[in-house]
Amino acid sequence: LQRVARKFSTVKSLSARFRQEVPLQHVGVVRKASGRVYFRRPLMMRWDYRAPGEQLFLSDGRHFYFRPPDSSRVFRRPVDEAGLGGKIPLLLLFGKGDITQYFRVEEAMIVPERKETVLRLVPKGDGAPDVRRVDLVVEEADLTIREVHLYDRLGGENHLYLDDVVIDPALPADLFRFHELPGVEVVDG
Repeated sequence: LQRVARKFSTVKSLSARFRQEVPLQHVGVVRKASGRVYFRRPLMMRWDYRAPGEQLFLSDGRHFYFRPPDSSRVFRRPVDEAGLGGKIPLLLLFGKGDITQYFRVEEAMIVPERKETVLRLVPKGDGAPDVRRVDLVVEEADLTIREVHLYDRLGGENHLYLDDVVIDPALPADLFRFHELPGVEVVDG
């Protein structure tokens, strides 16, 4: 984990294609989504969901903005870096903090046939109170994160798969700005 944290402490930006799977408890359904994700230091990110419906999840470093599919509302909340560990572990790698302050490695499993290592992370103290564990799958060669599996304390799961990962792409600052749209209401809270 320290090697991954060290690597990402020097990374200024990242872009990737993502696929997300969220099993819905007791229903037997897996909610699937995909799109592109962008990160930039400090605390900026943009998730452009394309399938099954277009939606946006954006952080400009000060506020989160979320627009659900086909919604005439955008929800805005202040960014609280201290509370991110349990919600968006990937964003911790692009914040001012250190992911090793929030998590410790419970187990490291090498998957030789895939040339990857699975780091099973568990929260330290109260840094990520909603998280039971996070499994990070990293490439052995360059420590690129390929998968993030988040397991919360209520039994929920969120599985994220990253492809076409580009480290330090030139990303325009405008990519991380929320632009108000006509007829779309911004709601705080």
